[in-house]
Order: sequence, then structure tokens, then C-alpha cells
Amino acid sequence: MPVDILILSNGPGELATWVRPTVQALRQHLGYDRTQVRISVVLSPCPHATGKEAQIAGSYPEVDRVQAPEDFFTFLLSGKTAENWDWRETGVVLFLGGDQFFTVVIGKRLKYRTVIYAEWDARWYRWIDKFAAMKPEVFAKIPPKYATKFTVVGDLIAEVARSQALPRPTSQKELIGLLPGSKAAKLALGVPLCLSIAQSIHRIRPETRFVIPVAPTIDLQTLARFADPEQNPCLHLFGNITAELHLTESPFLQTANGLQIELWTQTPAYDLLSECSLCLTTVGANTAELGSLAVPMIVLIPTQQLDAMKAWDGLPGLLANLPFVGSVFATVINWLIWQLGKGKLYAWPNIWAQEEIVPELIGKLEPEAVAERAIDYLSHPEKLARMGDRLRKVRGESGAAQKIAELVCEELDLQS
Repeated sequence: MPVDILILSNGPGELATWVRPTVQALRQHLGYDRTQVRISVVLSPCPHATGKEAQIAGSYPEVDRVQAPEDFFTFLLSGKTAENWDWRETGVVLFLGGDQFFTVVIGKRLKYRTVIYAEWDARWYRWIDKFAAMKPEVFAKIPPKYATKFTVVGDLIAEVARSQALPRPTSQKELIGLLPGSKAAKLALGVPLCLSIAQSIHRIRPETRFVIPVAPTIDLQTLARFADPEQNPCLHLFGNITAELHLTESPFLQTANGLQIELWTQTPAYDLLSECSLCLTTVGANTAELGSLAVPMIVLIPTQQLDAMKAWDGLPGLLANLPFVGSVFATVINWLIWQLGKGKLYAWPNIWAQEEIVPELIGKLEPEAVAERAIDYLSHPEKLARMGDRLRKVRGESGAAQKIAELVCEELDLQS
């Protein structure tokens, strides 16, 4: 019987770490005959989107159809896609990002079974058929009569990282990964901060290599603009370290002092990250991926220019992006958030463990001080080893994508 699997998702992190491994597992279970199994991805709007989410989802060979986020609400309200897709009689709506309520509405409209991957909480459990929970705590407060709807599958992010990572070599030169972010708000501060830290480390450890795994949502020219003083006014906040882009066979950024920072464009970059002795990273899904790979990291949350961060949801986001006065609102909002968030954990491995496994440096970060911290770790490999061991202990169970695929198959069997 021909079936449809409709995946609901939204942001770049969910596409890379949730959707990608799951569609691979679905094809392994259900086969590649498109006349029998069709996988569609419908994207909902996300405040952290880059505009390339539809393109990314469409690049996955397991996916047959993709609808962009700008057409989502028309589909939600009317049931019609922008390209007027047809739907088979039997199918499953699988939630992998966005608002769980969308799964209820679309599942009822298409008369499909529904499965939700619940990372931290489970909602609408009266109307959803199955929940794939990251941990047992997800359904600890759910009424007992709904307990049969829940299956613990583990952590999707941990699964994708482990499944594609290569063993870490021990004979190569010391490699430091720089992850300044993928969106303009983070790159404006992240790129000059990482450049300055790298320059400081290079003075003490000239043999160390540096690499930026470039996010698939940005191109090299865009990344390089944040190292150009004429296009990024934040460079002066971190010592005015600039860099030029060199588009060779192996592209790199080169600072005025001759330091070359390699640019890695292959995604996912798990094999590269596994080679890193240490990574300097912003907050986000990248901390979960590094944690799942057990790669030691220092998490950087600079607050030098609070008005630069305007990617908040709801009313704060609207106020922060108003013309003329938006920067004032952004500064106030971010200051309040940082004050209220003191003592809060931001990196995913720390959230998992409920303690600081990897250092989180928050505030007006000085590149020299961060470099000293990094050099201390590099000079004491036993500290890096302890951090890696602790990361291995807190990462989620393996096999999450396969278990989700099995749940989808069970729901399809119930309709046959």
C-alpha cells in the first residue's frame, strides 16, 4: 500500500540534527521505492531561520518534496500546499521541530497517524498517537493512562554525531575548531572574537592549525564580510583583527599577520570536528554536536555589543527590530536577559548534566584572556581528556533515529 510520511520541521539546527538522520533511518526501514513510500518535508517559520532551510531539506536524497516556510500557514489553515500536492490515503505526520500543535491540526486534516519527537516536553498528548521521548523525564508528569503513548528513543543529536564521526587521529598537528555561528547576529561578534583569540594562541603555539567549519546556510563571501572592517563595525571591539578570503582549492582566511584559518565547507563536519583538540564555539546546536562527539570546547557568549543580538521571539523580537529605536530596545532586552540568566547553563552538555562540564565564558570577553584559558587546556592534555570523558557520560543513548523510524512503521501498520 503506498504511504506518505509528512515531516514537520523548522530551523537549520533541526534539519541538520533531527531530520537528516531520521529520513536516512526511514529509508533503511521502508525502502527507496518512491511509488510506495514518499517523504515530504513541510517547514514552519522559525525566528532563527536563514532562508535556505528549504534548499537544505531538498538536498537530502531521501526526501521527495519540500515546502518552504512562507507557505506554511496557508497549508495549516486550508490544507493546500503551494504546489497543490496530493496525499495518499495512508500516512504519518512526524514532528521534528516547530510547534507540536501543528501536528495535531495537520494530522486530523489528513487523517494520518501522528508521532512527535519530544526533546524536553510533550504537549497535546490526548490527541497525539505516539511520542518518541529523548529521556524518561519527558513524560514523568504525564497522566498514567497516556503512558503507553511514550517510548524513550534517546537523543537524536547524539545519534547523528556518533554515527558519522571518524576516530580521532593522534599523529596530526594540533587543531582548534572555531565555530562563530551561522547567523549575522552571532557572526558580527563571533568572527572578530575568534580571529583575535586565534591570533593570540598562534603567537604562543605557532604550529597550531585553526579551522572554521562553515555552516551550510552561509557562503564563504558572506562569512568573510564579518572579517572586513568596512562591513563589520564590531571588529574594533576585539582588537581590529581583520582577514581576507583566499578562494584556493582549500579556501582560507588570512589575517594581516599571516595567520591562515582554514575554511571547511563539507557538511556535516563531524569527521573534521573529531580531529580537533579543542573547539571555541558560540551557544546553540553546535554545543550538542560537539558534546555528542566528546570534543572538548570553550563556549563563548560575548556581550560587548548587546544591541547586535535581535533574534528573539515574540514581542521582544519585534521591539528589537523596530527602525531607529530597535537598537535601544535590543540593548535593554539583552541586558535584562543576561542579568536574569546569571547562573543559568547555556551549553547543551551542561544542560544535560545540570552542571558545568564545559566552560561557559559570558560577558565582555577579552581575546587574550580566552586564549590563555585555551592554551592552559592545550598545555595540560589531561584536562582535555577529563572533559571528553565527562562528555561521553552525559550524551544520550544511541539509536534514536532507528527507534523513531520503527515507531513510524508501527503507526503505518496500524492503518493497513
